[in-house]
Amino acid sequence: MAGTVFINGTVVPVDAERRIIEDGAVRVVGDRIVAVGPKSEVTIEPDDRVVDCRGKLVIPGLIDAHGHAGHCLIRSIGVDTNPLWMKIVTPVYYHYVTREFWYADGLVSGLERLTAGVTTSVSIITSMPRSDDPQFAINHARAYGEIGLREIICTGPAGLPWPRTVTRWETGEPQRRSVSFDEMMEGTEAAIEAINGSADGRIQVYVTPFTIVPSLDPSNMSTPDQAVSLTQADRDQARAVRELARKHGVRIHSDAFAGHIRLAFQDKENALLGPDIHLQHCWGISHEEIDILAETGTHVTHAPPGRSTPVIEMLARGVNVAVTSDGTAPSRYFDMLQTARSFQSTQHVLRNHDRYYFPPGKVLEMITIDAARALGMEKEIGSLEVGKKADVVVIDMDQPHLTPNWLPVHRLIHQAVGADVEMVMVDGEFVLRDRKPVRVDMSAALAEGNRQAQALVKRAGLEQHLRDPGWGQFYRSFDKRVELPDLPI
Repeated sequence: MAGTVFINGTVVPVDAERRIIEDGAVRVVGDRIVAVGPKSEVTIEPDDRVVDCRGKLVIPGLIDAHGHAGHCLIRSIGVDTNPLWMKIVTPVYYHYVTREFWYADGLVSGLERLTAGVTTSVSIITSMPRSDDPQFAINHARAYGEIGLREIICTGPAGLPWPRTVTRWETGEPQRRSVSFDEMMEGTEAAIEAINGSADGRIQVYVTPFTIVPSLDPSNMSTPDQAVSLTQADRDQARAVRELARKHGVRIHSDAFAGHIRLAFQDKENALLGPDIHLQHCWGISHEEIDILAETGTHVTHAPPGRSTPVIEMLARGVNVAVTSDGTAPSRYFDMLQTARSFQSTQHVLRNHDRYYFPPGKVLEMITIDAARALGMEKEIGSLEVGKKADVVVIDMDQPHLTPNWLPVHRLIHQAVGADVEMVMVDGEFVLRDRKPVRVDMSAALAEGNRQAQALVKRAGLEQHLRDPGWGQFYRSFDKRVELPDLPI
């Protein structure tokens, strides 16, 4: 059977031997990798399509194991003042988005990830998960499916208090309603049934409660006197999430902070901890909680700077940790190469500028094979190895900022950016060639994204927050009080 062969490039497969193969080759047949090695050892059949990668780096598709759907179309709003951002984000998602908004955000976010070499992505529906309308998840996944990427849609119950008030716009006019916890779980199940395993298996759905212990602060660390014992609501959520995940054979994702892990561990039957779960953030967790993560085999994902996340201590105990974007709003991005570099720089500062912590090779692992492990997909993606899915990224290294031609992994992590990605293959199909998407019209997609973003701002009455603040002086002025928008909570 004819295949595709990448030749003449430097191949960094991120395999068990951590090889760097100069003048290497990767052969793909169908959706699988069938050979990786020096060009002299890889057979090229007469009908194979040959891709000359001279001056280029061939690596596995990058993996972003935690990001947010919707954020691409609200980024920069309220970015200069943290309370302003927090005042805007959840009300906007719960009262002013439409079904069309989610498809447009899927196109924009998917294209941003694609052009930066990210082939597998986690997308949480809003910042605090919203699951009352499964069409939100369906539309977002449809966009990723059209682009040709892998996407893990994360949807589930919002944090306390339950019920939650939401606004729907199907008729063109706002219709408010109250959504109970049970209805949130029903919407989550509907999304699983509709799209899990779709797009030839590239789309998956994870059950995602806002946090693993809803009675605690959902965005900050809780001190021991605040995190004493589980409430009935905590136990009810854990049981419902576990039951739904078991019923459909899907994984679980959530946020956790100091106190959450210790309390969750009190529920021995249904604790949202274990090898089928990855937890984002884990700010300020104690040594006891690190031990719990290690004992239960729970995976952790971390977005820089996250200065209070004990990454080194978790790794020392054998906890798998991956680096994520947590993108994109208000001021982040889906470029995992820049994210990885930010993580490395932050850790060097935190560790007294000791560059022996997190060398480039380890950082690359944390956005490839370690991230695949966090998603339970390490047997399929995360490295270029025979039998794995053909998710391949080709990076143009023949550029001024990436010269001279040596130490390829150092140059990749220290200097490369997403814009250096030239080709992307997913499941053996090219979805980016010559830095251009193959399956979708980027100009049309971005135009639709802009249209939906402007419509959202108009519905929410946020036009004043799009005006140029004069190099930030509006937000920095100490003699003016920042005006917060009057949005429903």
